[in-house]
Amino acid sequence: MQGSQVPADAPPPAITSLARWTRVDMLDHERVRQEILTLRPTAVYHCAGAAHVAHSWQDTALPLASNVLTTHYLLDALRRAGSRCRVVLPGSANVYATSTRPLREDSELGPASPYAVSKLAQEQLGHRALAEDGVDVMLMRAFNHIGPRQSPAFAVASWARQIARIERGVVDPVIRVGSLDTHRDLTDVRDTIRAYALLMEGSEPGTIYNVASGVARPMREVLNALVARSRVPVEIAVDSALMRPNDIPVLVGDSTRLREATGWAPRIGFDRTLDDLLEYWRASVYG
Repeated sequence: MQGSQVPADAPPPAITSLARWTRVDMLDHERVRQEILTLRPTAVYHCAGAAHVAHSWQDTALPLASNVLTTHYLLDALRRAGSRCRVVLPGSANVYATSTRPLREDSELGPASPYAVSKLAQEQLGHRALAEDGVDVMLMRAFNHIGPRQSPAFAVASWARQIARIERGVVDPVIRVGSLDTHRDLTDVRDTIRAYALLMEGSEPGTIYNVASGVARPMREVLNALVARSRVPVEIAVDSALMRPNDIPVLVGDSTRLREATGWAPRIGFDRTLDDLLEYWRASVYG
């Protein structure tokens, strides 16, 4: 299922044979109810929604609809269906107040964007569904994750795509950036998804788990590492128009609770993540 703001592209060929795919507008309450009644799921990974912090300032209603309403409709449909079901509800580390120290699940909350507010509200819906409706909701707060197929609306994917296009000769050899002084906890998306799968089986409903590498990487170093992989010279130019007014200086997490509950730890090294991300965009651009 998907939120209505997600582009209507088909699943990649490598996974189309692994499941039966049905396209559902998650903001269509009645359609969501019908699909849940038909499917009678025992496990749901609810990953539909608006996921971009900067975009949430441009349209503050979108994250509230895409993250909060869709979650309400899904949980309501499961309640009405009356079947026991586990729901993985991926949250966001953006719900925490700003801190330079690794954030734990009991760290102070302080959502500072419409996106973050919507993710905290989504969490609260999960707590309510568990307490009042008997839906086993598994809650986690994911820190930044990157990897192949990520939208170029996100910084690291955008840089990799620009490098691939520069190598192809279709754009000037310049990457324009906003602030590179921020630090982010970056986990390969494949490790993040593996954490979700482990939490579906081995976590306590209603308990919140951070999904994080525990390493705060300077974004300047991330960009430099990508540029070093370029096959042609690339210039980096700071553009004040790309600066974010409310950018969090440091965002890094402590995932001790997750590791103790499931044994999870990142398996994919950061260099491989960057290599795979850049190769994905090279294949997309060259193809």
